[in-house]
Amino acid sequence: MALNANDRSIAGFTMAGHALVHWFETSIPIFLVVWLAEFDVGTTLLGLIVALGYAPFGLGALPGGILADRYGTKRLILCCLTGMSLSFLVLSLATSIYAIAVGLILWGIAASVYHPAGLALISTGVEDRGTVFAWHGIAGNAGIALGPFVAATLLISLDWSLVAALLAVPGVLAVIYGLSVGFEPTAAVADEADAGPDEALSASELLGNTRTLFASAFAVVFVLVTFEGLYYRGTLTYLPEILHGLPAMNGLPLPAGLEGIEPADYIYVGLLVVGIGGQYAGGKLTDRVTPARGLTGIFAVLAVLALLFIPATAAGIGLVPVIVLCGVLGFFLFAIQPFYQNAVAIYTPPDARGLSYGFTYLAEFGFGAASIALGGFVLDAFSRTAFFALIAGFAAVGGLVAGVLLLGSGRFTETQSVAETNADD
Repeated sequence: MALNANDRSIAGFTMAGHALVHWFETSIPIFLVVWLAEFDVGTTLLGLIVALGYAPFGLGALPGGILADRYGTKRLILCCLTGMSLSFLVLSLATSIYAIAVGLILWGIAASVYHPAGLALISTGVEDRGTVFAWHGIAGNAGIALGPFVAATLLISLDWSLVAALLAVPGVLAVIYGLSVGFEPTAAVADEADAGPDEALSASELLGNTRTLFASAFAVVFVLVTFEGLYYRGTLTYLPEILHGLPAMNGLPLPAGLEGIEPADYIYVGLLVVGIGGQYAGGKLTDRVTPARGLTGIFAVLAVLALLFIPATAAGIGLVPVIVLCGVLGFFLFAIQPFYQNAVAIYTPPDARGLSYGFTYLAEFGFGAASIALGGFVLDAFSRTAFFALIAGFAAVGGLVAGVLLLGSGRFTETQSVAETNADD
């Protein structure tokens, strides 16, 4: 079924926003080596500064969701795109490590509002939600892969400050496009509770809406997204390092002139590219498979894949099994995302959709980031085997939680308006 005009407009707008959030996000690490030399600082200090930039990306999702419900999703996404672009222009003008810190923190604050606003817009404005969730995810994966690739390529011949400024150009173009595009942001919920901007919520109303959400099936969704985030962030953070350390990578012959290329990096980028197919397939399947069933099945697959990395990364294993396993992992790691995004849309009321996605990405990027610290400790203190067992454990628990949603499918229904629920109380 072809998308209608409103769906197409929302799809184009949110795809641009999603791609650019991850375009900026994944380009930042490429600058680290340059900044270490440019400002003569230690890795510890620079790592802390970069962490300060990434922290608001997850922690700001909840207030971002509240702002989306209050001021409207399109307005907030435009502010996000403008803020991210200006932040990279600040970076391009930086003459000290402290100015770098300011630019990164501003980027994290601006970027944090995108996911709750963008997904809320799709969930309330799009009729063919599964298809647009799929294309939205594909755009995000494209940004994830292109950001570091473009940054690294430009840095070969250009100064880092100019590269930072050039990376801001697509963001400026997206703002211009967003100002010109028109759509109805609540077309898919026209007969439901008003999902548009409302008067500012008081503290008691916000607490009441939160209580209503967590008294519903959304509480189950929140927990399973947390474990998906633990799996996702831990895997993508440490897999490049693990791949670099494999004997199969060290013995790989390269053609003349390509000796500086790291095969592990290309395998990792390939994983992200395969994820584009996973996003699309997962989004299309949400039209045919219930979120609970899809989440349960994919969590089970992810647990098995994590365990398969134990023998696949053992000494003496060839390169082909590793490449195949990374490809399959990339597919399912991103195929799961449209299912939990659709679960939020199903089990939450339209008038609290921004708040719902705010909590969702607090779980995904905020709580999920705990696996970076935990995974690093396990790798240092124990082994790769223990690390992959830990990652598999995250998926196993997520699958059990999704099973609760599946077993309760007869009782879990779409949540009524929070205004109606609070009135009933």
